[in-house]
Amino acid sequence: MIMEVAGPTMRKPSFIDLEPPSPPTVKCSRVSSACPVFRRRRNQPAALHLSRQRCHYNSSCSQSMNGCHLEQLWDTAGRGLAAVQTVETRTLPAAITPALALDTLNSAIHDLEANPPASSSSSGIIRMQVPITQQIEAIEWLYAQNHLLPRCFFSGRSHSKDDGTTNLILNGNGNGLHTPAQQNLVSVAGVGSAVLFTHSHPFSYNHWKSIKRFLSPKCPLIRAYGAIRFDARANVSSEWEAFGSFYFIIPQVELDELEGSSMLAVTIAWDNDLSCTFPQAIRSLRTTMSQISSFVGKLRKEVSRTYIVSNNHTPNKATWDRGVSRALNIINTSTSPLLKVVLARSTRVVTMDDIDPINWLASLQVEGKDAYQFCLQPPDAPTFIGNTPEQLFHRKGLGISSEALAGTRARGGSTALDLQIELDLLSSPKDDREFTIVRDSISRKLEAVCSRIVIEPSKAIRKFSRVQHLYAKLAGKLGCEDDEYDILSALHPTPAVCGFPEEEARSLISETEVFDRGMYAGPVGWFGGGESEFAVGIRSALVNKGLDVLIYAGTGIVEGSDPSLEWEELELKTSQFTKLLRLEVPSRPKVPNLRRMV
Repeated sequence: MIMEVAGPTMRKPSFIDLEPPSPPTVKCSRVSSACPVFRRRRNQPAALHLSRQRCHYNSSCSQSMNGCHLEQLWDTAGRGLAAVQTVETRTLPAAITPALALDTLNSAIHDLEANPPASSSSSGIIRMQVPITQQIEAIEWLYAQNHLLPRCFFSGRSHSKDDGTTNLILNGNGNGLHTPAQQNLVSVAGVGSAVLFTHSHPFSYNHWKSIKRFLSPKCPLIRAYGAIRFDARANVSSEWEAFGSFYFIIPQVELDELEGSSMLAVTIAWDNDLSCTFPQAIRSLRTTMSQISSFVGKLRKEVSRTYIVSNNHTPNKATWDRGVSRALNIINTSTSPLLKVVLARSTRVVTMDDIDPINWLASLQVEGKDAYQFCLQPPDAPTFIGNTPEQLFHRKGLGISSEALAGTRARGGSTALDLQIELDLLSSPKDDREFTIVRDSISRKLEAVCSRIVIEPSKAIRKFSRVQHLYAKLAGKLGCEDDEYDILSALHPTPAVCGFPEEEARSLISETEVFDRGMYAGPVGWFGGGESEFAVGIRSALVNKGLDVLIYAGTGIVEGSDPSLEWEELELKTSQFTKLLRLEVPSRPKVPNLRRMV
């Protein structure tokens, strides 16, 4: 079922708070309409950069392979649709193998079709899950389903002992989400779409509410996975068109990798008011299930290196130097408020052989244990993959946390050299300026929505396999769960991927960069009923179906930046991808000059 939520085109920020003529009543959990979120949505502080526009929506629905194609989830009177009536998770008997789990689910689908929900239940979402006693890697299961689209993959973080955050880890994988058996969820792979939310218009409060109506704290593993563009105001290039301004799916079939075990699940969603019926959802699920492979082979965590035919940077080195110098001139001007801007580079790599995005992502996992891995691919579109270290926010109940990450150095080849580099990063005035801007900006944005802000540590080193950064962790408490949208709107984009002040940095990025960032540096993650988590989509690439891939990287420009050193930082950040490729095409053997032989 494809659910596309329409809204008017806007010129202003990437997140737009669209209000219908008669705003729907959206009550906070256990909070009256006097909750601060209502007052704030009617009188938004400027720091949130949200604009409002009254609009009317027209409902329409057309058939598609995965169910219904919905132009919106608001009627012509501007009333939002209520939460779905049936939200349920059914746990079936455990199976030993994925094949047996698949058989159990097919039988359960048959039984559900024979005994559908009560006719009074005009809308609903049901998840049926089968625990598997062996641990199946989600990315290997997804590789076995490589013919099924759309698809998604998300993996949490496991922290190393030297990252300076050992005492701050949230339940091991960074997202704090447990299964009913209290096992940590390691990663999730999904195919098909029980519900798909996407549109070319900017992500809005109404879009968020349309997603949340299918989610419930009672069913924590029913979640919408996806991403949002860095800047919905920017022109969309052809390679990003299929993703829209945002792209979220509740998978039809998914494999949840747990610590020591796994779980195979299916999800069925329907809504009669939107002409997406329960029988349609069942037929769509059966179509997907008929294509699911029960065989999951071992995936090599390395890529057979292919040769690079061409390697083109946008901008090139000379243009980059001019752009950084111009940014520094603006930053150093006494009348300019700009303190930092993040400029990015897109590198188009053409190879001799196809690059399989899932295989490539699996190889990144080897060195990405302290980062989020993700994959998102609509039908007939490139695959957006990434290995990002940066959390945007994590919400569990009313608790919220975020991270500040800035300043970059390579890891040392020895313990002594690594410590020397760490001390240099900690004592660098330039990197301290960049980091302080990021940390203080996030703190102010949290304070606008949260209470009891805590920053601990206030400045530390976070180490990854190839790089190390300055790091701080921030936490607070929301007034009510509806504040989640305000947090997402406020925190994105952070100064770590945009700059400060935000509008001045956005303007300079728009003037300087000649490529479409798409969802690079945008929010990437998932919404759940009682919990949500988003990372920042950096250290990422867009893998096309042909022989080329776009690799993205950015770096913060502040007073004291050097164009050549910033270029070297871009090379360091993209090296996790380029290390998988050979840098040169093998030389061809010389052919004798036949004319001279005549």
